[in-house]
Amino acid sequence: MNKVAYNFCCFLGLALVPMLTLAQQKNPIVKAVDSLNSNTTAVNDSLNNVVPIAQMDIVQGSATEKLTLFKPTESSSYNLQDHELAAKFDSLWMKELVDAAPLFNEMYEEVIELDTVSTFVLDLPTDTLKMRLAKMNAKTPFNVEYNTSLESVIRSFLTRKRGLMERMLTISQFYFPLFEQEFDNKNIPLEMKYLSIVESALNPKARSRVGATGLWQFMYGTGKEMKLNINSYVDERSDPIKSTTAAANYLNRLHRIYDDWDLALAAYNSGPGNVNKAIRRSGGQRNYWNIRKNLPRETAGYVPAFQATMYIFEYAEEHGLKSKKADRAYFETDTIHVKGLITFDQISEMTGINKEEIQVLNPSYKLDVIPFVEGKIHALRLPVHKMGKFVANEEAIYAHVKKELASKESPLAEITKQADKNSIQYRVRDGDFLGKIAERYGVRVSQIKQWNGLRSNNLRIGQRLTIYPKHNSSSSVKPKETPTRTAVASNSKTHEVRSGDSLWTISRKYPGVTIENLRKWNGISGNNLKLGTKLKLCDCSS
Repeated sequence: MNKVAYNFCCFLGLALVPMLTLAQQKNPIVKAVDSLNSNTTAVNDSLNNVVPIAQMDIVQGSATEKLTLFKPTESSSYNLQDHELAAKFDSLWMKELVDAAPLFNEMYEEVIELDTVSTFVLDLPTDTLKMRLAKMNAKTPFNVEYNTSLESVIRSFLTRKRGLMERMLTISQFYFPLFEQEFDNKNIPLEMKYLSIVESALNPKARSRVGATGLWQFMYGTGKEMKLNINSYVDERSDPIKSTTAAANYLNRLHRIYDDWDLALAAYNSGPGNVNKAIRRSGGQRNYWNIRKNLPRETAGYVPAFQATMYIFEYAEEHGLKSKKADRAYFETDTIHVKGLITFDQISEMTGINKEEIQVLNPSYKLDVIPFVEGKIHALRLPVHKMGKFVANEEAIYAHVKKELASKESPLAEITKQADKNSIQYRVRDGDFLGKIAERYGVRVSQIKQWNGLRSNNLRIGQRLTIYPKHNSSSSVKPKETPTRTAVASNSKTHEVRSGDSLWTISRKYPGVTIENLRKWNGISGNNLKLGTKLKLCDCSS
C-alpha cells in the first residue's frame, strides 16, 4: 500500500486490511472522500436522527463491510469504532499516567526532608561517580561538581527511591519531547526538563501545601503574572503546554538576573529575595553550594535533588533501572477549540473515549467542564486518531450538548460567562474563618474550598482566596471590603511595604496602578522590596 493511502486511512481511524491489491486500495479511499463531501451537511440538530457522516467500504474477498463514524444506539449513546489492540495499548498507557499521579507527594516529601548525610549501601565507587559527574559537567551549563552531599542524595535515590525513579523514566517519555521543544525555542538548557520531576513528579494536577500547582508548581500570583488563566473552571497552571511556556519565560527572567542556572533554579523555588539574602550572608559568594547553608530548608535540597535526578537519567542503564516503553507521546495528541460549553462526561459518551483519559489529556479543567466564553480560547485535547471522529461529528455533538443542557436547566453556561468577570482576591485577616467569609460574599463554604483547592477549613493570616461573589455589581449588598479599598486607593499617595507584600500584590490593591507604574515612580529595577519602605502610588513629588 502506498504511504499516502496508508496515512489517510490512519487519519480516519480505520483498521487496514492486509494484502489488498492496488485496485482494491484505491476504491475505498475515493469512496471515503466522496462520502465525506456529500454527507457532511446531513447532520441534524438532534442526535436522535443523526445519519452516518462518513462511511468506507472495505473489500475483503467477496465480503463488503461498512464502518460508520457516528452511529446512534437505542440508548442515545454512540459507538465510534476503534482498533481493539490500539485501544488496549492506550488504556494501559493512560493507567500508567493515572497511577503516577500520587508520586508527587512522595517526591515533595523527599525534597523537603532530603538526606544529604546518611550513607546508603550501593555498588557505586566514589571514583566512578566523580568521573561520571565530571563528564556531565562538561556538557551542561549547570555546575555539576562532586561533593559528599550530592553523592548521598544520588545513593538515596538509587536505593530508597528506586521505584519512584523507574516510574519517572516511564512517564517522562510522554512529556519530555514537549519540554525539550519549548526549552530549545527559548534557548534554555534541555536538562531543565528534569526540574519538572523535582517540582511535581510529572503530575500536571499536583498541588503543594501552600497552593503551588501544576507540572511547574506556580503559585497563584506568579501564574497570573505569567499570563496564565486561573478561574473557577480553568487553571492553566495545569496545562502542560501553556505552563511550560510560562516556566521557560520565568526561568529566562531569573537567568538574566543571576547569569547562573543553579542560582536561577534556587530562585525559581524560593524566590529571588531568599537567594539574595543567602548571597549576602555568604559574604557575596555566588556558587550554589557555597550559599546553600543560608537558603531555606526546602531550597537547600532542591538543586541536589535536581542534579541527582539528572545523573540517574543519564546513567539509568548502568544502574539497571528499567522503564516501560511509552505507547504514545504527547505529540500524538491534537487540540480543537471548543465552540460551546461541553462536559467530559458528554465527550466520553459520544466519542467512546474513557473519561479518565480525557482528564489526563486536559488537566487544566478543574471541574471536568470545558467552558465557552466569548473572546477566550478553550481547547480540547484528544488522541490524534480520535480527533477526526470528533471533528467529523462536531455540529451534531454541539447540538446534542445544547439540547441536553437546556433540558436540565443547567446553570453552567451562565456561570462560566461570568466567572472571569466577577472573581475577587480576598486576603485572610485575623479572626477570619471560612463561614464568615462565605456569609460576607453570599457563597457556600464548600464553594470556597473547591475554588481554592482547600482540603481543610484551616486558614492562615495573609492567605489569598479566589472568590466568585453571588452579589452582582448592581446589588444593594456589597462586600464590606470594597468601599475601604476604593477610599484607600483614591486618597493615598504612598504605600508602606509590609511582610508578604510584592509589587504584584501592591498593584492589585490600588486600581489603575500597575507593576511598571510602581517601578517607574519609585526607581525600582527588580522585584525586591524592603520592609517599611514607602512606595509612591502616583507620578507625584511626595
